[in-house]
Amino acid sequence: MKVYQSNEIKNISLIGSSGSGKTTLAEAMVFQCGIIKRRGSIENKNTVSDFFPVEQEYGYSVFPGVIHAEWLNKKLNIIDCPGADDFIGGVISSLLVTDTAIMLLNAQYGVEAGTQNHFRYTERLKKPVIFLVNKLDQEKANYDMVLEQLRENYRNKIVQIQYPISVGPSFHAVIDVLMMKMYQWKQEDAIPDILEIPDNEKEKANDLHNKLVEAAAENDEGLMEKYFAEGNLTEDDMRLGIRKGLIKRDMFPVFCVCAGKDMGVRRLMEFLGNVVPFVSDMPCAETVDGKNITPETNAPTSLFVFKTNIEPHIGEVTYFKVMSGKVKEGDDLTNKNRGSKERINQLYAVAGQNRIKVEELVAGDIGVTVKLKDTRTGNTLNGKGADFQFKEVAYPAYKYRRAIRAEKDSDEEKLSEVLTRMHEEDPTWNIEYSKELKQTIVYGQGEFHLRTLKWRIENNDKIPMVYEEPKIPYRETITKSARAEYRHKKQSGGAGQFGEVHLIIEPYVEGSPAPTNYKFNGQEYKISVRDTQEIPLSWGGKLVFINSIVGGAIDNRFMPAILKGIMEKMEEGPLTGSYARDVRVIIYDGKMHPVDSNEISFKLAGRNAFSQAFKEAGPKLLEPIYDVEVQVPTSKMGDVMSDLQNRRALILGMSSENGLEQITAKVPLKELSGYSTTLSSLTAGRSSFSMKFANYELVPTDIQDKLLKEYQIKHQDKE
Repeated sequence: MKVYQSNEIKNISLIGSSGSGKTTLAEAMVFQCGIIKRRGSIENKNTVSDFFPVEQEYGYSVFPGVIHAEWLNKKLNIIDCPGADDFIGGVISSLLVTDTAIMLLNAQYGVEAGTQNHFRYTERLKKPVIFLVNKLDQEKANYDMVLEQLRENYRNKIVQIQYPISVGPSFHAVIDVLMMKMYQWKQEDAIPDILEIPDNEKEKANDLHNKLVEAAAENDEGLMEKYFAEGNLTEDDMRLGIRKGLIKRDMFPVFCVCAGKDMGVRRLMEFLGNVVPFVSDMPCAETVDGKNITPETNAPTSLFVFKTNIEPHIGEVTYFKVMSGKVKEGDDLTNKNRGSKERINQLYAVAGQNRIKVEELVAGDIGVTVKLKDTRTGNTLNGKGADFQFKEVAYPAYKYRRAIRAEKDSDEEKLSEVLTRMHEEDPTWNIEYSKELKQTIVYGQGEFHLRTLKWRIENNDKIPMVYEEPKIPYRETITKSARAEYRHKKQSGGAGQFGEVHLIIEPYVEGSPAPTNYKFNGQEYKISVRDTQEIPLSWGGKLVFINSIVGGAIDNRFMPAILKGIMEKMEEGPLTGSYARDVRVIIYDGKMHPVDSNEISFKLAGRNAFSQAFKEAGPKLLEPIYDVEVQVPTSKMGDVMSDLQNRRALILGMSSENGLEQITAKVPLKELSGYSTTLSSLTAGRSSFSMKFANYELVPTDIQDKLLKEYQIKHQDKE
């Protein structure tokens, strides 16, 4: 395989909703260029890009599938991205290292929630987009509907390059208004007959051709002058104008294919080879310190790792993009993120699990190596003279959480190691041991995402494991002031234990001054503040600890012990064992013994006095509330709204965005358990949502009573 230069390389992501046909298109593309001799299919579990057992088991892409195609003396690096929203991490990392996105649309459904989600990431990363209407041979295909949705969403940036003569089972021809020809296919023949445009289509084709010429000319002053002078542009002129329009995102071309029958794939690849931007045409990559790095072959070597996988019989496989310079076997590189040294022992161009050895790869190219020691997704590897660090992938927040444990206690340590490795492979799987909940929590993008994790651990690592409902991180607080006193006294021969603490507690609001007078049961208590400590709590909120002791009733040296006892109870609240927050504690009196008083005595006295007062201070549970945004088709709006209301959601607003309805709401975390699965079921997978922690709010009284009873029963059982 020849060494392709930066001006011969094009990097392309295939993105779009689940079921839009990305993997089938990728298979057709590598077949057309001769990488494979026979096309595989998802049904037969033998496609090039979906080669992991879990992908074949479930019939959907889990990881970005990297392939390459040599076409028209150019190298096309193509990444087949997962379509399911659960695997959005692969889409983001792929867009980061590619230069053009082909957005596939299922001709039966048009612009879906997944389409919009993926498009937002192309927008953030400023990537050119080509829309590809696929599955035009399906019974319910509706090209006009799809085109109308595209125009509604993306306005005059939508430019048709092709349109079908007919759709449905009779689909077999398109009009190409760039080439001004009709492409017509015979059954199961990928090579079309290229014919003149029929008379009854000429008027429409000429109108669309003129619009395409105008759109191309608008992207270059020289082309615009030529267009005004001559009234037309050459084919090469149009290619130049379209390329510039793509780079500026001022133009989103529309193509038509039936990837399953190989119709339109060759013509699409011609366009990719001749028109879409080269690596050298695109804006420079930016480092974390704001430097722009040009993809120059003669510059110092720097690689960005965008994907890692563990493969059976091979071990760790590392996918990278050459950001500058060139890399060859035997090169020694430094991992900028981790400070470790790595050697590139083997170098490949990749087509799924098929790998072709190469001598070297230059700036802009994508390749793979194996068995690096200490390199993870998002790391930068530098050669001599390079000191770059590229920005790591910014992944979205989680949408789904489950507690996880091994079926056998003896497997717990092994499971922990595997989970760490899986996170390194896919950073959108996040694992945390919660001291508060006493559970290991795994976070992901949805039920499919976590189901995939479970399948891989059980089938690849042979560790049976269990998912459980995770506990909710409630918080405890108080709503009024209360007073308590507690004497700890213990005598069993020799030195005893004695400590007595009198305290007042009240709700703490940021910035509020401590009152100087309190009244309980008709008796007044005057407070003289000697010392105040504000303690920010790692779980949110504050504890304010005030020393108001006068006359030496408790020696100052025992105050830290009293505080320690109170903090212990704050970490395991009196109501449900949850963290307590936003409490002001005033130590105003007490007693000590000249011999028997010690730190442990005052710690226990302070802890128990605080617990008693807390239960008398109108204790309330707080629950975590999340801001939720749901994108849903209009036809499913009522079902989704009803479901949210059943989840105690507070609906904040509704709006239309790019052809979809958007609902914003505040929803308790407890009610979001399994929401991704329910939403998918309600809308046939055509909706998506995001969630972000907002604040803590009071739990409704009936739910609090239920939680308290459950805790008391569990606590009695333990006792």
